[in-house]
Amino acid sequence: MTAINRRQFCQLLAAGTLLPSLGISPVLAANGQTPLFASAAKAGDNDYRLYVAAADGSLLLDHKLPTRAHHVEAHPHRPVLACTARRPDTFIDIVDYQQGKLIHRIASGEGRHFFGHSVFTPDGEFLISSENNIKDGQGRIVIRRASGLFTKVADMPSGGIGPHEIKLLPANSQTLMVANGGILTHPDKGRKKLNLDTMQPSLTALNLRSGQIGEQQMLPAEHHQLSIRHIDTNLRNETLIALQYQGKEDNPPLVAVHRPGQPLKLLTAPEPVDIAMKRYCGSARFDSSGQYAAVSSPRGNLITFWDLQNDRYHSMINSPDGCGLAATGAAGEFIITTGRGICQQHNLISGNTERISLAQRLAWDNHMVTL
Repeated sequence: MTAINRRQFCQLLAAGTLLPSLGISPVLAANGQTPLFASAAKAGDNDYRLYVAAADGSLLLDHKLPTRAHHVEAHPHRPVLACTARRPDTFIDIVDYQQGKLIHRIASGEGRHFFGHSVFTPDGEFLISSENNIKDGQGRIVIRRASGLFTKVADMPSGGIGPHEIKLLPANSQTLMVANGGILTHPDKGRKKLNLDTMQPSLTALNLRSGQIGEQQMLPAEHHQLSIRHIDTNLRNETLIALQYQGKEDNPPLVAVHRPGQPLKLLTAPEPVDIAMKRYCGSARFDSSGQYAAVSSPRGNLITFWDLQNDRYHSMINSPDGCGLAATGAAGEFIITTGRGICQQHNLISGNTERISLAQRLAWDNHMVTL
């Protein structure tokens, strides 16, 4: 990080140029294209890909990845995707999905690895990633200028160990919500979890202008082994949280919501549904209205839906190995992808589920994004 780059980044924030971006991508709107979705996937043994597919089932992009990826983030104004490596790997592929070519491959750098997630600022000028500083195991949030060689302009503490998904608050693009999962890992130990007895997950509100933590919420002590992994935010500055349990309790709550200045609020479904979730949630997404939410449980082969206006469970559908979630433009409607190659569209208000038939059967990875 150089002082002048950090200063320029802060000036952009102070000037209010990093404004929220809402609705369909301007690139697609201008071209009148069919809505698309993007996800990492596995096409065969050790064959990992980034795909863009259309709602009519056709594949528009097939980009080969060096290893398995986790999350895909869409640039707000350009036909560009950032595909981030699965922990503890070290790449983010920046891909032009219209031209079908790799623009740049970001390396995390010596002594670092990525945690699977990144996010563009709403103006598209910067890419923010969650990373691990391997030497001390502390989480870092790194900001790179989204042009040329993606040079670092800021590098700041995440406020905990194991930062995973990160999301900007749409109503305040200077605040980054960070899901610090609390689980210590080291590349020499692969994906082994090294501190389950002492783990301390947290949800952190990080001020990107100052690098300071504005708010940090932790779960009650009896729930310290509920890892805060995946999150989403809406225009009311609410944060939806999907949890993964690392302890031995039979039936812990696995969904939570946060509102600024308030403690984390744990939500429960009917007991048979809570049990069926098998202590593990894989993805969390608000719908286009911000009132409803979907949370996937791939180990339990189901998707649960929640009404966040009333903080209560709404419904569920079966989805074998279903994990990837993205909102469509309709209230209460989501696209769901599974590790078994299935793609569905479900509206929780009408209860209608439709299959999207794809030209090729793929093992879709954990997350997806609509374009």
